[in-house]
Amino acid sequence: MDYYQIQLTNMLESERYAEAMGLLRFLLQCQGQEERYIDEWGALLDWLETAFPQYISEEENEQSNLDIEVDINEEDLARMNVEGKVAEDAEYANKLLKIVMEEDLSEQTLLALGQLSHLKGNSIDESLVNWLQTTKIHPLLQYQVLETLHKRGMQGCVTLTRGTEEIEVDIEGIPIKDNEFPLNIQQIVDRVAQYTEIQDPTLYYFAQELWSQFIRVIYGTNVYLSMLTEDDLVMDIWAGTLHQVVSESLTGDRNEEETRSIYGITENYRFRFEQAYRVMKQFVTTGVAY
Repeated sequence: MDYYQIQLTNMLESERYAEAMGLLRFLLQCQGQEERYIDEWGALLDWLETAFPQYISEEENEQSNLDIEVDINEEDLARMNVEGKVAEDAEYANKLLKIVMEEDLSEQTLLALGQLSHLKGNSIDESLVNWLQTTKIHPLLQYQVLETLHKRGMQGCVTLTRGTEEIEVDIEGIPIKDNEFPLNIQQIVDRVAQYTEIQDPTLYYFAQELWSQFIRVIYGTNVYLSMLTEDDLVMDIWAGTLHQVVSESLTGDRNEEETRSIYGITENYRFRFEQAYRVMKQFVTTGVAY
């Protein structure tokens, strides 16, 4: 269940709507699932089919249009679809903003943000920035809004609160993909790969997913800035922390000494390791890391 939920979220975030529809149809055919999951998947599939009808029966459409060459990508299709809806409904942008700002965080929230990224108008930027600065929202959603502002081409800096810290964020510098984060941030999860990619690929897979979310939650905070040093010890401490937290989540065992040994974290630096561990463990437990 966790695996498919992660895959579905990734598809929606990267606007791979046809794949998301296919996965939802597959999940709805599976037996033995809880009714609440079936209801959620069915509702999301209905919403996707309504919002993105061009992706329905995509394989059949391809077969019937083999003689037509269209030089257009999925992002262009998504933009054209949103622009079409705005042409039909002048209030469509406001409806999307309402989904983002007033409804509970869900896949539909991510889809609404994705659609907003294709629309024009400074008023949308102003609404999103004002909401960021005046409303206490989940840090992952907060980051999704920053990504949307980046995709919309907004320039300049935004000051906002993350946890107890007030930070200034350069919108143009917001990473969209994991490989756009600073090299030091990427190397931390790479170090986990060195020890787990072959021996325990499941641990490495979940380490990648956890790290991807964690760095977005702490982005711009003092904890994040402390990782940007080229100090190998700092990277080893965070790599060991990531390994330890994921291993505990998968097995329930806490063999801290073995993990510290793998990453060369001596007793002298045990306190710093435990500090990092508490921050990441809080994220796993509560969804925040402040």
